[in-house]
Amino acid sequence: MSTKEFLELLKSNQNKELMFEYLPGKYVGANYHITEVKNITIDSVDCGAGTDFWKETIVQLWESPKETDKKEFMSSYKALGILNKVDRMHPMTQDAELKIEYSNTTFHTAQLFVQGYSIGKNALILHLSVKKTDCKAKETCGVPVETHESQKELANCCAPGSGCC
Repeated sequence: MSTKEFLELLKSNQNKELMFEYLPGKYVGANYHITEVKNITIDSVDCGAGTDFWKETIVQLWESPKETDKKEFMSSYKALGILNKVDRMHPMTQDAELKIEYSNTTFHTAQLFVQGYSIGKNALILHLSVKKTDCKAKETCGVPVETHESQKELANCCAPGSGCC
């Protein structure tokens, strides 16, 4: 999800609570605060000497230990107000990928991708996920590239009557 898409989603759901699902069925507590917004520029070199350049917006969430009994989540309206203020101070790159940075006592600090979202009667829920590391120079490094066709072949080899089982 891009920063622009996130801001538009908040704007169109201002009357809803903003919730974050960091693992299936696990939600950032209602006592969360937006503690930092990072405008990040990545200028990288991969293991095959390939270069890349992109920008990210990272929104950091923190659960306040003084508000553990809090039941109401931050509204999308309030989150939008915070992000608009940040944007006036340090403009965010609208097409930058959005990540949510979060941890708690049972979940390690991670920068999570927005896998999707759902809109309920009272809540806008962002579904977060991790993206595994990967070799970005598979051809150069001699790492086999798994294609859609090779996945199909693997699925077909164990089909009933294929003789492999």
